Amino acid sequence: MTESKFTIYSKPFAELTPFELYDIIRLRNEVFIVEQSCVFQDADNKDLSSHHLMIWDDKTLVAYARLLPKGLAYEQMSIGRVISSPAYRGKGAGKILMLHAIAACKALFGDGPIRIGAQLYLKKFYESFGFVQTSDMYLEDNIEHIEMRKAMSK
Repeated sequence: MTESKFTIYSKPFAELTPFELYDIIRLRNEVFIVEQSCVFQDADNKDLSSHHLMIWDDKTLVAYARLLPKGLAYEQMSIGRVISSPAYRGKGAGKILMLHAIAACKALFGDGPIRIGAQLYLKKFYESFGFVQTSDMYLEDNIEHIEMRKAMSK
């Protein structure tokens, strides 16, 4: 699957169309709540101050990440709610998403480190983008997580 097949863009919350917001919520619910059997409060008031990176294949939301400015979730800028549609897993959409998320963070928020709270089983995936584990494993919503950080140079 090549990047040229996709439409990729980022928007602040206020610029999301109702249809984009619906698809984001649907995909987040499908994976984080249903697939992972995790009951949690997804609407955490951080969406309103975040940018929303979306990868589309025609009218299908393939992958999504929330880009958070410094001070919203962590002292550093961060990437959260990283998600690929089950139908597109193993086809490179997640890699494309992370490359664009890192570049978009720098473009939107400037230089500096990026911090993430990653599900432990995805450690090697995030390490492939230069993230390094910075915490012990902890449980969040009964799922093993670690904090990771990527240094960003000027």
